Amino acid sequence: MPQDKIPQDRVSIREVLEFCVVWVFVHGVRWLPRGLARRVGAGIGMAAFYGLGRLRRVGLRNLELAFPEMGEAERRKTLREVYRKLGYLLAEFCKMPGYTAEYASGFIRYEGLDNYLAARDRGKGVLVLTGHLGAWELSSFYHSLMGMPMGMVIRRLDNPLVDAFVNRIRCLHGNRVIHKDDFARGLIASMKAGETVGILMDTNMTPPQGVFVPFFGVQACTASGMARIAAKTGAAVVPGFLLWEESERRYVLRFGEPVEVTDTGDAEADAVENTARFTAAIEGYIRRYPEQWLWMHRRWKTRPPGEAGTY
Repeated sequence: MPQDKIPQDRVSIREVLEFCVVWVFVHGVRWLPRGLARRVGAGIGMAAFYGLGRLRRVGLRNLELAFPEMGEAERRKTLREVYRKLGYLLAEFCKMPGYTAEYASGFIRYEGLDNYLAARDRGKGVLVLTGHLGAWELSSFYHSLMGMPMGMVIRRLDNPLVDAFVNRIRCLHGNRVIHKDDFARGLIASMKAGETVGILMDTNMTPPQGVFVPFFGVQACTASGMARIAAKTGAAVVPGFLLWEESERRYVLRFGEPVEVTDTGDAEADAVENTARFTAAIEGYIRRYPEQWLWMHRRWKTRPPGEAGTY
């Protein structure tokens, strides 16, 4: 489906109403001053923290698994901050259509851009290893604003009207979406063309798409597709995260050094090993910025055979 087409022939009244609510909200926030928009977003985040009990319990459980030494009060404080920063991200997304490179550079800076540029200049493509940490929607958008558009592997939203609307905003400056149902073919083609694609690799999966690797010391079923594509194409795997730095009162788009991809000739063993390496890199960033990761996702839902459920 072209990104600028709305599939009016296969949507329900409910989906139309949902789209109208989203459209009105996004355009309403868009015209607010950025500071006020972020305060509105923070308020929505706090309302979600107190109002969505099931998600709050999942978040606290995940923090308990990841940081067993952390007390209950600190876990709640951390999770409240997660919701606040999600509210900020909501506001930024609403305002993204009006951002220019000059304006956005006033509150975003690069760090480690040379790591990305060196990987890109190899000509074998770049897989940006990222996750639901910091302002992930704003990161690829800012990169495209600065003249470096990229592909993004995403899951289709349940509402096709909202999906098309959100993707138009994401792709205003040359970005493109690669849907998960076209994952392998789309990625291989992009890497052969020397392009850049970002992959959110921090969500729960199920076998056979996922393999079990350690994540905060607990086995987590993790997508192995990036590892397999990197091994097949020789693409560089570069960590990239847009993180809020409170001391600077701005975001920093950090590109780390490429993660080494092992190739022993045993494709399955290499897929597990490289997936573990990528997951460890994500964990390292989360440990530094625990108040910026999406703890409300049931990351450890899929368990190895015979192991009791986490939630």
